[in-house]
Amino acid sequence: MKKQIPLIDIAYARSGDKGDVSDIGVMAKDKRAYEILKKYLTAERVKEHFKGIVKGDVVRYEMDNLDSLEFVMFNALGGGATRTLAMDQTGKAFGCNLLRMVLEVDE
Repeated sequence: MKKQIPLIDIAYARSGDKGDVSDIGVMAKDKRAYEILKKYLTAERVKEHFKGIVKGDVVRYEMDNLDSLEFVMFNALGGGATRTLAMDQTGKAFGCNLLRMVLEVDE
């Protein structure tokens, strides 16, 4: 049986940019939450969440010592802050947006 968990209930997030690359740090609220994040919050799931916005690869890095995941998203900002016409030129809202995701997990 599956259970739905809003990401905002188990994690914090912070995001930013370098040129046309946006990154999101996702920090678990506790150890159990980190295990859920590691299992269910994949690079593919993040790429799907930002479908139509992130046009390049999404790479996930695990930071077990911090109970955190880092997602680096390439070709994500329409050319970067000085070239894009996007509302979020520097990727600062990507973290808040990702926290709206709902994870479907095994009970």
